[in-house]
Amino acid sequence: MAELQQETENKILEAAEKIFVKKGMSGARMQEIADEAKINKSLLHYYYRSKEKLFGAVFKSAFKKFAPKTIKLLSEDIPLFDKIEQFSSSYIDLITKNPSIPLFVMNELNRNPKGILTIMLETIGTLDQNPVEGFNKSVYKEIEKGIIKETDPRHLFVNMLSMCIFPVAGRAIIEAVEFDSNKTDYDDFLAERKLEVSKFIINSIKK
Repeated sequence: MAELQQETENKILEAAEKIFVKKGMSGARMQEIADEAKINKSLLHYYYRSKEKLFGAVFKSAFKKFAPKTIKLLSEDIPLFDKIEQFSSSYIDLITKNPSIPLFVMNELNRNPKGILTIMLETIGTLDQNPVEGFNKSVYKEIEKGIIKETDPRHLFVNMLSMCIFPVAGRAIIEAVEFDSNKTDYDDFLAERKLEVSKFIINSIKK
């Protein structure tokens, strides 16, 4: 019985993620999600009494695909350049496998920043846990050693993050314009980005 319930809940979450990613929180309908999951609406409401509760579960599930590994990597006590290289490689690999998630997260952050931030913080753990604190410390440490230029770690992190995300989020345009819509060539390009992003970032800050 428990196994069947878990299977049904997984089907609901998969279906809901597909609909929420496509239409957002405001555009999605519970009936659509029930249809996508191939269950009746009453059963959907049995598991999730409201669209808001279901959205929260989906968002947490989506965010968990990124948060734990990213936070752990940023917080590790390793040299900054190694951290940049590992982050670029693992993050591009992660979003390439889940291309719809970054846009989904950004769209919902724009729609309801306070609500989404609350869900993100709940998923991460506590308000005191800063996902990029370890990264910032690494930057300041390398500045003090004279290894890198005076650099604002906030700009550095946003530059790194955006360089990883945009080629995936903007794939439809870039693939059509630069690669004649050749999917294989663009997949190869994304694989190359793992190294290119870290090289670019490191070269921009080192003395």
